[in-house]
Amino acid sequence: MTADLKKLMQSLKAKQFAPFYLIDGEEAFYLDMISSYFEEHILQPAERDFNLITLYGKDTEWTDVVNACRRFPMFAERQVVILKDAAQMRTLNELAGYLEHPAPTTVFLIEHRFKKTDGRSKIVKLAKDKGVYFTSDKLKDEQVPQWIQNYGIESGFHVAERESQILATYLGNDLQKIVNEIEKVRINVPEEKALTAEMIQKFIGISREYNVFEMPEVLTSGDKDKLYRMVSYFSANAKSAPMPLVIGSFYSHFNRLYNGHFLRGKSDKELGQALFLFGDRLRNFKASLNTWTLPRVEYSLLILAKYSAAAVGIGSNADNQQLFREMIGRLEMIGSGNQTG
Repeated sequence: MTADLKKLMQSLKAKQFAPFYLIDGEEAFYLDMISSYFEEHILQPAERDFNLITLYGKDTEWTDVVNACRRFPMFAERQVVILKDAAQMRTLNELAGYLEHPAPTTVFLIEHRFKKTDGRSKIVKLAKDKGVYFTSDKLKDEQVPQWIQNYGIESGFHVAERESQILATYLGNDLQKIVNEIEKVRINVPEEKALTAEMIQKFIGISREYNVFEMPEVLTSGDKDKLYRMVSYFSANAKSAPMPLVIGSFYSHFNRLYNGHFLRGKSDKELGQALFLFGDRLRNFKASLNTWTLPRVEYSLLILAKYSAAAVGIGSNADNQQLFREMIGRLEMIGSGNQTG
């Protein structure tokens, strides 16, 4: 949740209402959150029948909106008027006259879904000056994993880096879809406090067999048969394993191994809490830690840095598929003790 959205929601919850709100943008998740609050929380349940008016831009003229906003509330301190799908309203800019002198007993919401309002328009300038203006921007792909982790913190359901990457890769940047899938897991396992890859596989349906985020653990576990199947699959399906994603996943895993070497002597509970590893993942990690000595881990990190540069054309003209196979081969040799730098 952005700082602007937090400020907006805090003011609504404190009943510090502006006379009108203009919300727009491509990300529907936050627009729905705001609209739902207007529908469900500003008025008491008994007041809504007569004082909650919802209009739709495609079927509404500006005069209809103004007439609705100018009416007096019935048996209530205020009324709420919501104009949905305002982007489809041909005469939207005609509302500027009302926005200059809004009714004091009306809380008016203009929802301009899926695109921004023209910033040069008078209604935007009035919203910034006399009301509240909020834009809900679509997240970039690289921002989604962190958003998922933050959502987990806010909802009390821990989502670690690896699991957030899995969800972001396979669900994209549709925030409502991501939330729906996480909540589906929580309904099925209400006693659990953290999302695991096993839960993702069971309740969301994302397979782990060919999951790019599982590959580092497969490599360091020494399961060569599974590793070769994964390399073959991702070589044939390059879009499922872009090099920045692969390198990031391997770097995260080897960085955890690096830190693990400096946590030797800690109890399983302390180690798990420090590295966010539990159950089978913790047991597998400890086994890898015994096989992958600190020099091997350090050399692996150097290899990842080299291929990270090569993936963006520094010192190499090879395509990503070739770099992918080379990198996995080099790392496997390090794990086998055949290459130590």
